[in-house]
Amino acid sequence: MSAPTAPRPTLTTTATSPTATAPSSAATTATTAATAATAAVAAGWRARLLDWRVRFAILSVVWGFSFLLIKVGTEAYAPFQVALGRVLFGALALLAVLLVRREKLPRGLRTWGHLSVAALLLNTVPFSLFAYAELSIPSTLAGICNATSPLWGMALSMVALSEDRPTRRRFAGLGLGFLGVLIVLGAWQGFSGVDARGTALALLAALCYPIGWIYVRRTLAGTPGSPVALTGGQLMVSTLQLSLVSALFTTAPTSFPLWPTLSVLALGALGTGMALQMQYGLVTEVGPTTAQMVTYFIPVIATAAGVLVLGEELHWNTPVGAAIVLAGAALSQTRPGAARKPV
Repeated sequence: MSAPTAPRPTLTTTATSPTATAPSSAATTATTAATAATAAVAAGWRARLLDWRVRFAILSVVWGFSFLLIKVGTEAYAPFQVALGRVLFGALALLAVLLVRREKLPRGLRTWGHLSVAALLLNTVPFSLFAYAELSIPSTLAGICNATSPLWGMALSMVALSEDRPTRRRFAGLGLGFLGVLIVLGAWQGFSGVDARGTALALLAALCYPIGWIYVRRTLAGTPGSPVALTGGQLMVSTLQLSLVSALFTTAPTSFPLWPTLSVLALGALGTGMALQMQYGLVTEVGPTTAQMVTYFIPVIATAAGVLVLGEELHWNTPVGAAIVLAGAALSQTRPGAARKPV
């Protein structure tokens, strides 16, 4: 980013020294051309090696597989312990990023107080609820329940945020989305074969996310510090919260089986730490609207992973209902096209 500003002092100096104008201008032009060529080559390599579409696909896969990893983790560890490992390894991953960037954690008691509430709503509670839910429901259903989060968010934002006013399109999207949920759960069969408690826990976990983001939007917007620093601090607080809860309500594991342990480690380091860092990069590069579209791929990948890897059953109403949920979520988040302004 400093390359475009480097030639400016040279240009100013040569303007006040007539005898040096020609040579200095030539040198400046050559330097600028070389810098531009180097930047173009570097940008080309970045585009070829890690295009944003590749990172988008990686993020979708990582978050889609998170529900499989939770399922495997709960085979050996208590749900609170799975959630604890998730935030612990996620915090360590983001702290490593901050160390490399030489960035500092947020400061101020007020900021840390708000981060504590955000950690409770966005990490501690939903991560624990999903882990408990997957004790009795398949990972595929948990992933689909997670896809209702935009629907909950739109419903809440229309009440809690004055700038998000209800429209016919949004109401239609909400209705369509929740119709999809009923299809997934097999409402016409009396919800037979579906664990009501586990499903309710997963839906409640999905509800926690928009509540948390509304709180963050109202209390932490404009807070000094990068998103990675704020999220790193948030995960640190969540680690303390879940450490306390795990100490009170669970017993220490007597063994550390390989696959459940690796699943929890990957869930934290990749599914929480690396994925959040990757999402921030996508938001910066392609904007929040495109970056948030990853939400629509997560249940598809979660379903495929559960069926192909864990051998979970798949009935026709699950993919059909999931598609309707995603269509409703997409419709509820679209806005009427604004009139174009002349350029």
